[in-house]
Amino acid sequence: MLARLRCFLLFQAWLVWQGGFFFYAAVVVPTGTDVLGSAIAQGFVTREVTGWMNLIGVVFHLLLGWSLVTERGTARWKLRVRLSSASGILLVALFALHPVLDSFLDPVEQTVDRPKEFYRWHAAYMWIAAIQWALGLANAWFLLGVWKNSGDVTRASPPSP
Repeated sequence: MLARLRCFLLFQAWLVWQGGFFFYAAVVVPTGTDVLGSAIAQGFVTREVTGWMNLIGVVFHLLLGWSLVTERGTARWKLRVRLSSASGILLVALFALHPVLDSFLDPVEQTVDRPKEFYRWHAAYMWIAAIQWALGLANAWFLLGVWKNSGDVTRASPPSP
């Protein structure tokens, strides 16, 4: 029962974190830019949202750590540890870059100081987030394999003929 709860919580955290990231990037940012009239105005919304996305990422990584501790010795465990560690390091980098990006923003005037420098840091932030998203997909792929091999996924299926 505890194993199923752990899997459920981890899966839900992954859905919220990765799904939220994808939905925000694919739908909210372009829509917000259209509605608010500029990418800079949308950027001030994103400034607030990314803090929440990163906190959700922390929850996911804590649950992922719990999963790795309890699933030690399963198929591709070392690879999953490496993927999880890399993703966690990138999450720390995102937390570290957030105040750097904030230092270029004037929320009262809704302007960007030193735009060229800001956009270089912003590009780094976006690349780190994109790589982290890809690592999250890889983690999910291997998690599904672990769960399938453990029988938790296949037990709910009808018996094979």
